[in-house]
Amino acid sequence: MVRAGLRALAAACLLALAACGAAPGPVPQRTGPADLQILIGSSGAAETKAVTDAAAAWAAASGNAVTVIPAQDLDQQLGQAFAGSSPPDVFYVDAARFADFASVGALEPYADGLAAAGDFYPTLRQAFTYQGRFYCAPKDFATLALQVNEELWARAGLTAADVPRDWAQLTAVAERIAARGITPLALGDTVERIGAFLVQAGGWLISPDGTRATADSPQNAAALTYVQQLLRAGLARYPSALDTGWAGEAFGRGLAAMTIEGNWIKGALAGDYPDVRYTVHELPAGPAGEGTMSFTTCWGISARTPYRSQAVAFVEAMTAVDQQLAFASAYGVMPSVVTARDRYLLAFPADRAFLDGADHAQGPVNAPKMGNVLSDFDTQLQRLAVADPQAILRRLQRNMTAALRG
Repeated sequence: MVRAGLRALAAACLLALAACGAAPGPVPQRTGPADLQILIGSSGAAETKAVTDAAAAWAAASGNAVTVIPAQDLDQQLGQAFAGSSPPDVFYVDAARFADFASVGALEPYADGLAAAGDFYPTLRQAFTYQGRFYCAPKDFATLALQVNEELWARAGLTAADVPRDWAQLTAVAERIAARGITPLALGDTVERIGAFLVQAGGWLISPDGTRATADSPQNAAALTYVQQLLRAGLARYPSALDTGWAGEAFGRGLAAMTIEGNWIKGALAGDYPDVRYTVHELPAGPAGEGTMSFTTCWGISARTPYRSQAVAFVEAMTAVDQQLAFASAYGVMPSVVTARDRYLLAFPADRAFLDGADHAQGPVNAPKMGNVLSDFDTQLQRLAVADPQAILRRLQRNMTAALRG
Protein backbone atom coordinates (compact mmCIF):
# COMPACT_ATOMS: atom_id res chain seq x y z
CA MET A 1 0.00 0.00 0.00
CA VAL A 2 1.18 3.55 -0.76
CA ARG A 3 1.73 5.62 2.35
CA ALA A 4 -0.57 8.62 2.74
CA GLY A 5 2.30 11.09 2.85
CA LEU A 6 3.72 9.87 -0.42
CA ARG A 7 0.28 9.94 -2.05
CA ALA A 8 -0.03 13.54 -0.93
CA LEU A 9 3.37 14.42 -2.40
CA ALA A 10 2.50 12.92 -5.77
CA ALA A 11 -0.94 14.52 -5.83
CA ALA A 12 0.44 17.93 -4.89
CA CYS A 13 2.86 17.84 -7.79
CA LEU A 14 0.35 16.55 -10.28
CA LEU A 15 -2.34 19.02 -9.32
CA ALA A 16 0.02 21.98 -9.53
CA LEU A 17 2.28 21.11 -12.43
CA ALA A 18 3.23 24.70 -13.11
CA ALA A 19 4.39 25.15 -9.53
CA CYS A 20 6.22 21.86 -9.71
CA GLY A 21 8.23 22.94 -12.72
CA ALA A 22 6.36 21.57 -15.73
CA ALA A 23 7.30 23.52 -18.82
CA PRO A 24 4.38 25.01 -20.80
CA GLY A 25 3.90 24.89 -24.55
CA PRO A 26 4.40 22.20 -27.19
CA VAL A 27 7.38 19.87 -26.99
CA PRO A 28 9.55 19.57 -30.13
CA GLN A 29 9.38 16.04 -31.44
CA ARG A 30 12.44 13.99 -32.38
CA THR A 31 12.52 11.70 -35.36
CA GLY A 32 14.66 8.62 -35.72
CA PRO A 33 15.57 6.18 -32.96
CA ALA A 34 14.25 7.04 -29.52
CA ASP A 35 15.63 6.40 -26.06
CA LEU A 36 12.44 5.65 -24.14
CA GLN A 37 12.25 5.61 -20.35
CA ILE A 38 9.47 3.30 -19.10
CA LEU A 39 8.42 3.50 -15.44
CA ILE A 40 6.31 0.58 -14.20
CA GLY A 41 4.65 -0.27 -10.90
CA SER A 42 5.51 -3.94 -10.99
CA SER A 43 3.64 -6.62 -9.09
CA GLY A 44 6.86 -8.59 -8.69
CA ALA A 45 9.83 -10.20 -10.39
CA ALA A 46 7.70 -12.06 -12.95
CA GLU A 47 6.08 -8.87 -14.25
CA THR A 48 9.36 -6.96 -14.27
CA LYS A 49 11.04 -9.68 -16.33
CA ALA A 50 8.11 -10.02 -18.72
CA VAL A 51 7.89 -6.29 -19.44
CA THR A 52 11.67 -5.90 -19.67
CA ASP A 53 11.94 -8.81 -22.11
CA ALA A 54 9.04 -7.53 -24.23
CA ALA A 55 10.51 -4.03 -24.30
CA ALA A 56 13.92 -5.37 -25.30
CA ALA A 57 12.38 -7.38 -28.14
CA TRP A 58 10.51 -4.32 -29.41
CA ALA A 59 13.63 -2.18 -29.18
CA ALA A 60 15.69 -4.69 -31.15
CA ALA A 61 13.04 -4.96 -33.85
CA SER A 62 12.38 -1.23 -34.12
CA GLY A 63 15.86 0.17 -33.73
CA ASN A 64 14.98 2.13 -30.60
CA ALA A 65 16.42 1.96 -27.10
CA VAL A 66 14.26 1.26 -24.05
CA THR A 67 15.00 1.35 -20.34
CA VAL A 68 12.41 -0.26 -18.07
CA ILE A 69 12.48 1.09 -14.51
CA PRO A 70 10.53 -0.83 -11.84
CA ALA A 71 9.34 1.78 -9.36
CA GLN A 72 9.81 1.26 -5.65
CA ASP A 73 6.86 3.62 -5.13
CA LEU A 74 5.19 4.61 -8.39
CA ASP A 75 3.20 7.58 -7.07
CA GLN A 76 6.18 9.06 -5.28
CA GLN A 77 8.58 8.62 -8.20
CA LEU A 78 6.12 10.06 -10.69
CA GLY A 79 5.49 13.03 -8.43
CA GLN A 80 9.22 13.66 -8.13
CA ALA A 81 9.74 13.23 -11.89
CA PHE A 82 7.03 15.75 -12.75
CA ALA A 83 8.33 18.10 -10.08
CA GLY A 84 11.72 17.99 -11.77
CA SER A 85 10.27 18.37 -15.28
CA SER A 86 11.73 14.99 -16.23
CA PRO A 87 8.83 12.54 -16.38
CA PRO A 88 9.35 9.16 -18.03
CA ASP A 89 8.16 8.83 -21.61
CA VAL A 90 5.78 5.99 -20.76
CA PHE A 91 4.47 4.97 -17.34
CA TYR A 92 1.79 2.96 -15.62
CA VAL A 93 -1.28 4.97 -14.59
CA ASP A 94 -3.72 3.41 -12.16
CA ALA A 95 -7.37 3.99 -13.05
CA ALA A 96 -7.95 5.42 -9.58
CA ARG A 97 -5.35 8.13 -10.27
CA PHE A 98 -5.94 8.64 -13.98
CA ALA A 99 -8.17 11.72 -13.71
CA ASP A 100 -5.56 13.48 -11.56
CA PHE A 101 -3.05 13.11 -14.39
CA ALA A 102 -5.46 13.91 -17.20
CA SER A 103 -6.94 16.98 -15.51
CA VAL A 104 -3.58 18.79 -15.34
CA GLY A 105 -2.40 17.97 -18.85
CA ALA A 106 0.23 15.45 -17.79
CA LEU A 107 -0.95 12.80 -20.27
CA GLU A 108 -0.83 12.66 -24.03
CA PRO A 109 -4.35 11.72 -25.24
CA TYR A 110 -3.24 9.20 -27.84
CA ALA A 111 -5.50 6.18 -27.34
CA ASP A 112 -8.28 7.03 -29.79
CA GLY A 113 -5.69 6.97 -32.56
CA LEU A 114 -4.65 3.36 -31.93
CA ALA A 115 -5.58 0.83 -34.58
CA ALA A 116 -7.09 -1.36 -31.86
CA ALA A 117 -8.84 1.46 -29.99
CA GLY A 118 -12.25 -0.17 -30.47
CA ASP A 119 -11.02 -3.56 -29.24
CA PHE A 120 -10.62 -2.60 -25.58
CA TYR A 121 -13.44 -3.61 -23.25
CA PRO A 122 -15.90 -0.68 -23.00
CA THR A 123 -15.60 -0.51 -19.21
CA LEU A 124 -11.83 -0.16 -19.56
CA ARG A 125 -12.14 2.55 -22.20
CA GLN A 126 -14.44 4.43 -19.84
CA ALA A 127 -11.93 4.13 -17.01
CA PHE A 128 -9.39 6.07 -19.08
CA THR A 129 -11.72 8.59 -20.67
CA TYR A 130 -11.70 12.15 -19.35
CA GLN A 131 -13.94 14.93 -20.66
CA GLY A 132 -14.89 12.74 -23.61
CA ARG A 133 -11.32 11.85 -24.65
CA PHE A 134 -9.90 8.33 -24.49
CA TYR A 135 -6.39 9.02 -23.22
CA CYS A 136 -4.37 5.86 -22.71
CA ALA A 137 -4.49 2.17 -23.56
CA PRO A 138 -5.49 -0.23 -20.75
CA LYS A 139 -2.68 -2.72 -20.34
CA ASP A 140 -4.70 -5.44 -18.58
CA PHE A 141 -7.37 -5.71 -15.89
CA ALA A 142 -8.85 -7.65 -12.99
CA THR A 143 -12.37 -8.03 -11.61
CA LEU A 144 -13.88 -9.25 -8.36
CA ALA A 145 -15.45 -12.68 -8.06
CA LEU A 146 -16.70 -14.99 -5.32
CA GLN A 147 -14.30 -17.62 -3.97
CA VAL A 148 -15.72 -20.67 -2.17
CA ASN A 149 -13.66 -22.91 0.14
CA GLU A 150 -14.64 -26.44 -0.89
CA GLU A 151 -13.84 -28.06 2.47
CA LEU A 152 -15.79 -25.54 4.55
CA TRP A 153 -18.61 -25.57 2.01
CA ALA A 154 -18.99 -29.34 2.33
CA ARG A 155 -18.68 -29.13 6.13
CA ALA A 156 -21.72 -26.84 6.09
CA GLY A 157 -23.66 -29.42 4.08
CA LEU A 158 -23.59 -27.40 0.86
CA THR A 159 -23.06 -28.51 -2.73
CA ALA A 160 -22.23 -26.81 -6.02
CA ALA A 161 -25.94 -26.18 -6.50
CA ASP A 162 -25.94 -23.91 -3.42
CA VAL A 163 -23.49 -21.32 -4.78
CA PRO A 164 -25.47 -18.07 -4.38
CA ARG A 165 -26.69 -16.32 -7.50
CA ASP A 166 -28.37 -13.34 -5.83
CA TRP A 167 -28.49 -11.50 -2.52
CA ALA A 168 -31.32 -13.57 -1.13
CA GLN A 169 -29.42 -16.78 -1.81
CA LEU A 170 -26.24 -15.27 -0.37
CA THR A 171 -28.05 -14.52 2.88
CA ALA A 172 -29.65 -17.95 3.03
CA VAL A 173 -26.40 -19.79 2.36
CA ALA A 174 -24.50 -17.61 4.82
CA GLU A 175 -27.04 -18.42 7.53
CA ARG A 176 -26.54 -22.14 6.93
CA ILE A 177 -22.78 -21.74 7.14
CA ALA A 178 -22.96 -19.64 10.30
CA ALA A 179 -25.17 -22.29 11.92
CA ARG A 180 -22.20 -24.65 11.66
CA GLY A 181 -19.96 -22.24 13.55
CA ILE A 182 -18.11 -21.07 10.43
CA THR A 183 -17.70 -17.45 9.36
CA PRO A 184 -19.57 -17.28 6.03
CA LEU A 185 -17.90 -14.34 4.25
CA ALA A 186 -14.63 -12.45 4.68
CA LEU A 187 -15.22 -9.05 3.09
CA GLY A 188 -12.77 -6.22 2.50
CA ASP A 189 -13.78 -3.02 4.30
CA THR A 190 -13.21 -0.47 1.52
CA VAL A 191 -15.07 0.86 -1.50
CA GLU A 192 -12.91 -1.38 -3.68
CA ARG A 193 -14.89 -4.38 -2.38
CA ILE A 194 -18.13 -2.98 -0.96
CA GLY A 195 -18.51 -0.92 -4.13
CA ALA A 196 -19.58 -4.07 -5.96
CA PHE A 197 -22.78 -4.12 -3.87
CA LEU A 198 -23.51 -0.54 -4.92
CA VAL A 199 -23.29 -1.56 -8.57
CA GLN A 200 -25.49 -4.62 -8.00
CA ALA A 201 -28.12 -2.36 -6.46
CA GLY A 202 -28.07 -0.08 -9.50
CA GLY A 203 -26.05 2.69 -7.88
CA TRP A 204 -22.61 4.24 -8.04
CA LEU A 205 -20.80 7.22 -6.63
CA ILE A 206 -20.43 9.50 -9.64
CA SER A 207 -22.17 10.14 -12.95
CA PRO A 208 -20.75 8.39 -16.04
CA ASP A 209 -19.22 11.64 -17.30
CA GLY A 210 -17.47 12.21 -13.97
CA THR A 211 -19.08 15.61 -13.32
CA ARG A 212 -21.76 14.93 -10.69
CA ALA A 213 -21.72 13.08 -7.36
CA THR A 214 -24.42 10.39 -7.11
CA ALA A 215 -23.48 8.92 -3.71
CA ASP A 216 -26.65 9.85 -1.82
CA SER A 217 -29.11 7.67 -3.71
CA PRO A 218 -31.72 5.08 -2.70
CA GLN A 219 -29.78 2.42 -4.60
CA ASN A 220 -26.56 3.06 -2.70
CA ALA A 221 -28.47 3.21 0.58
CA ALA A 222 -30.03 -0.18 -0.15
CA ALA A 223 -26.61 -1.66 -0.87
CA LEU A 224 -24.98 -0.36 2.31
CA THR A 225 -27.99 -1.42 4.35
CA TYR A 226 -27.69 -4.95 2.97
CA VAL A 227 -23.97 -5.14 3.76
CA GLN A 228 -24.70 -3.76 7.22
CA GLN A 229 -27.25 -6.53 7.79
CA LEU A 230 -24.63 -9.14 6.85
CA LEU A 231 -22.12 -7.60 9.25
CA ARG A 232 -24.56 -7.25 12.15
CA ALA A 233 -25.76 -10.85 11.78
CA GLY A 234 -22.20 -12.18 11.69
CA LEU A 235 -22.72 -13.40 8.13
CA ALA A 236 -19.85 -11.26 6.90
CA ARG A 237 -16.78 -10.08 8.80
CA TYR A 238 -14.06 -7.61 7.93
CA PRO A 239 -10.45 -8.89 7.83
CA SER A 240 -9.55 -7.00 11.01
CA ALA A 241 -12.31 -8.85 12.88
CA LEU A 242 -10.65 -12.10 11.79
CA ASP A 243 -7.20 -10.88 12.88
CA THR A 244 -5.94 -10.85 9.29
CA GLY A 245 -4.52 -8.21 6.97
CA TRP A 246 -6.86 -8.82 4.04
CA ALA A 247 -9.77 -11.04 3.09
CA GLY A 248 -7.61 -13.35 1.00
CA GLU A 249 -5.53 -14.19 4.04
CA ALA A 250 -8.64 -14.98 6.06
CA PHE A 251 -9.89 -17.21 3.25
CA GLY A 252 -6.52 -18.93 2.86
CA ARG A 253 -6.30 -19.66 6.58
CA GLY A 254 -9.72 -21.29 6.51
CA LEU A 255 -11.32 -18.60 8.65
CA ALA A 256 -14.19 -17.98 6.22
CA ALA A 257 -16.05 -20.14 3.74
CA MET A 258 -16.30 -17.38 1.12
CA THR A 259 -14.54 -14.22 0.12
CA ILE A 260 -14.80 -11.59 -2.60
CA GLU A 261 -11.46 -10.85 -4.23
CA GLY A 262 -9.89 -10.34 -7.63
CA ASN A 263 -7.86 -12.75 -9.73
CA TRP A 264 -4.72 -11.76 -7.84
CA ILE A 265 -5.93 -14.15 -5.14
CA LYS A 266 -4.80 -17.06 -7.33
CA GLY A 267 -1.14 -16.25 -6.87
CA ALA A 268 -1.55 -15.39 -3.20
CA LEU A 269 -3.24 -18.70 -2.41
CA ALA A 270 -0.83 -20.72 -4.53
CA GLY A 271 2.13 -19.13 -2.80
CA ASP A 272 0.91 -19.01 0.81
CA TYR A 273 -1.89 -21.54 1.08
CA PRO A 274 -1.32 -24.13 -1.65
CA ASP A 275 -3.46 -26.78 0.01
CA VAL A 276 -6.68 -24.76 -0.06
CA ARG A 277 -9.20 -26.18 -2.53
CA TYR A 278 -11.59 -23.56 -3.82
CA THR A 279 -13.85 -22.63 -6.72
CA VAL A 280 -14.50 -19.22 -8.29
CA HIS A 281 -17.90 -17.86 -9.32
CA GLU A 282 -19.41 -14.59 -10.48
CA LEU A 283 -20.68 -12.37 -7.70
CA PRO A 284 -24.31 -12.77 -6.63
CA ALA A 285 -26.64 -10.38 -8.43
CA GLY A 286 -28.39 -7.58 -6.59
CA PRO A 287 -31.75 -5.87 -7.15
CA ALA A 288 -30.47 -4.29 -10.38
CA GLY A 289 -28.67 -7.38 -11.64
CA GLU A 290 -25.04 -8.43 -11.92
CA GLY A 291 -22.22 -6.12 -10.96
CA THR A 292 -18.57 -6.19 -10.00
CA MET A 293 -15.56 -3.90 -9.75
CA SER A 294 -12.74 -3.67 -12.25
CA PHE A 295 -9.15 -2.69 -11.58
CA THR A 296 -6.83 -1.62 -14.36
CA THR A 297 -3.83 0.46 -15.30
CA CYS A 298 -3.00 2.07 -18.60
CA TRP A 299 0.15 2.79 -20.55
CA GLY A 300 0.36 6.53 -19.96
CA ILE A 301 2.44 8.62 -22.34
CA SER A 302 3.81 11.86 -20.99
CA ALA A 303 2.58 15.04 -22.64
CA ARG A 304 6.23 16.19 -22.31
CA THR A 305 7.84 13.35 -24.24
CA PRO A 306 9.85 14.29 -27.35
CA TYR A 307 9.22 10.77 -28.66
CA ARG A 308 5.44 10.66 -29.04
CA SER A 309 5.28 8.51 -32.18
CA GLN A 310 7.85 6.05 -30.87
CA ALA A 311 6.06 5.84 -27.51
CA VAL A 312 2.75 5.13 -29.25
CA ALA A 313 4.41 2.39 -31.29
CA PHE A 314 5.77 0.89 -28.09
CA VAL A 315 2.30 0.86 -26.50
CA GLU A 316 0.78 -0.70 -29.60
CA ALA A 317 3.31 -3.51 -29.35
CA MET A 318 2.67 -4.01 -25.63
CA THR A 319 -1.12 -4.18 -26.10
CA ALA A 320 -1.12 -6.49 -29.13
CA VAL A 321 -3.10 -9.69 -28.58
CA ASP A 322 -0.10 -12.04 -28.65
CA GLN A 323 1.88 -9.85 -26.29
CA GLN A 324 -1.00 -9.52 -23.82
CA LEU A 325 -1.46 -13.28 -23.80
CA ALA A 326 2.27 -13.66 -23.12
CA PHE A 327 1.93 -11.27 -20.18
CA ALA A 328 -1.06 -13.27 -18.94
CA SER A 329 1.01 -16.45 -18.91
CA ALA A 330 3.95 -14.71 -17.26
CA TYR A 331 2.26 -12.98 -14.37
CA GLY A 332 -1.45 -13.76 -14.29
CA VAL A 333 -3.25 -10.72 -15.71
CA MET A 334 -6.28 -10.67 -18.02
CA PRO A 335 -5.90 -9.10 -21.48
CA SER A 336 -7.64 -5.77 -22.00
CA VAL A 337 -8.82 -6.51 -25.56
CA VAL A 338 -11.94 -8.44 -26.48
CA THR A 339 -10.23 -10.33 -29.30
CA ALA A 340 -7.95 -12.08 -26.80
CA ARG A 341 -10.90 -13.46 -24.82
CA ASP A 342 -11.32 -16.89 -26.42
CA ARG A 343 -7.61 -17.68 -26.45
CA TYR A 344 -7.30 -16.56 -22.85
CA LEU A 345 -10.14 -18.79 -21.69
CA LEU A 346 -8.67 -21.71 -23.61
CA ALA A 347 -5.46 -21.27 -21.65
CA PHE A 348 -7.10 -20.33 -18.32
CA PRO A 349 -10.59 -21.86 -18.17
CA ALA A 350 -10.78 -21.48 -14.39
CA ASP A 351 -10.76 -17.69 -14.84
CA ARG A 352 -14.09 -17.52 -16.67
CA ALA A 353 -15.91 -15.94 -13.72
CA PHE A 354 -13.36 -13.12 -13.58
CA LEU A 355 -13.44 -12.50 -17.31
CA ASP A 356 -17.22 -12.72 -17.57
CA GLY A 357 -17.37 -9.87 -15.06
CA ALA A 358 -15.94 -7.48 -17.64
CA ASP A 359 -19.39 -6.97 -19.15
CA HIS A 360 -20.88 -5.55 -15.95
CA ALA A 361 -17.86 -4.12 -14.15
CA GLN A 362 -17.53 -0.66 -12.65
CA GLY A 363 -14.17 1.08 -12.61
CA PRO A 364 -12.92 3.48 -9.92
CA VAL A 365 -14.28 6.99 -9.46
CA ASN A 366 -13.11 8.85 -12.57
CA ALA A 367 -12.61 12.40 -11.33
CA PRO A 368 -9.64 14.37 -10.00
CA LYS A 369 -8.96 15.23 -6.37
CA MET A 370 -10.90 12.28 -4.99
CA GLY A 371 -8.10 10.55 -3.05
CA ASN A 372 -8.83 12.09 0.36
CA VAL A 373 -12.59 11.95 -0.24
CA LEU A 374 -12.54 8.21 -0.87
CA SER A 375 -10.12 7.59 2.00
CA ASP A 376 -12.65 9.23 4.29
CA PHE A 377 -15.41 7.07 2.77
CA ASP A 378 -13.34 3.96 3.53
CA THR A 379 -13.01 5.11 7.13
CA GLN A 380 -16.79 5.44 7.34
CA LEU A 381 -17.30 2.00 5.79
CA GLN A 382 -15.11 0.47 8.47
CA ARG A 383 -17.80 1.60 10.96
CA LEU A 384 -20.71 0.43 8.81
CA ALA A 385 -21.96 -2.17 11.29
CA VAL A 386 -22.73 0.54 13.85
CA ALA A 387 -23.26 3.59 11.63
CA ASP A 388 -26.16 5.04 9.67
CA PRO A 389 -25.73 4.13 5.97
CA GLN A 390 -27.70 7.18 4.89
CA ALA A 391 -25.48 9.47 6.97
CA ILE A 392 -22.36 7.91 5.44
CA LEU A 393 -23.69 8.57 1.95
CA ARG A 394 -24.74 12.13 2.73
CA ARG A 395 -21.24 12.86 4.04
CA LEU A 396 -19.70 11.35 0.90
CA GLN A 397 -22.07 13.32 -1.33
CA ARG A 398 -21.02 16.59 0.33
CA ASN A 399 -17.31 15.76 0.11
CA MET A 400 -17.46 14.66 -3.52
CA THR A 401 -19.49 17.68 -4.56
CA ALA A 402 -16.98 19.99 -2.90
CA ALA A 403 -14.06 18.25 -4.61
CA LEU A 404 -15.76 18.40 -8.01
CA ARG A 405 -16.35 22.13 -7.60
CA GLY A 406 -12.75 22.55 -6.96
